[in-house]
Amino acid sequence: MLRTEGIVLSEIRFKETSKILNIYTRNFGKISVMARGAYRPKSQLVANTQPFSHNEYLLHKGRSFYYLNQGTIINSFYNMREKVERFLYGFYILELVEKSVPEEEKNETIFLLLFKGLKILSHLEEGFEKFAVSFGLKYISFLGYRPHIKNCVMCGNTDYRRIQFSCLEGGIICDNCFSTDANSRFIDKSMHNGMGKLLYTSLDDLDKIIIDNLTLKKLQSLVEEYILFHIERKGFNSLNMLKSIIKS
Repeated sequence: MLRTEGIVLSEIRFKETSKILNIYTRNFGKISVMARGAYRPKSQLVANTQPFSHNEYLLHKGRSFYYLNQGTIINSFYNMREKVERFLYGFYILELVEKSVPEEEKNETIFLLLFKGLKILSHLEEGFEKFAVSFGLKYISFLGYRPHIKNCVMCGNTDYRRIQFSCLEGGIICDNCFSTDANSRFIDKSMHNGMGKLLYTSLDDLDKIIIDNLTLKKLQSLVEEYILFHIERKGFNSLNMLKSIIKS
């Protein structure tokens, strides 16, 4: 028997009454868990197997899955469902973790960031884009791809007139080095300053940062592109859904 904290990232129905869960755990990283009977109306596992829910689990390991024996709920994050922006940005950070980490690779720092992100987001009333950019920058940094923004990543130059951001090189490049990456994107001073603030400011203190909406939208697009480049994915279903809602 194994005991660990875990946060449910996603669920898939299995046969009539069971679920296969993707859970990010404190002790074992991301694992696949079979929750037998979780769809039965009187099952004691209903609350412990919902996406977002943070639980203490008692598991045993089989050949293909871990099996859920018992769950004790720590935080359901139920109020994540009370506002559409919370719900979709919440699914974004769950989807980000699920799509970018390998099975059974422990990383307690990512677990704690995920928990803190859900805790803050579940009470957020505004500033969702700012939260998403800041969370994404911190998360990709903890995966080992912190963007280099203090000077030119190629030559170290700090005396430049214009800069671009290179996903390939992992940071800003000065006007002397633009030719190193034809796909790099121009960023202005407000984007550069905003990225630095959102990267290094705690999620608890984001309300102290003021960034105009246009700059935030540009940063969100840039950070999304940067993350997708490094986790080798084409897109996030949650963000695509959010964009379609905003357009309509």
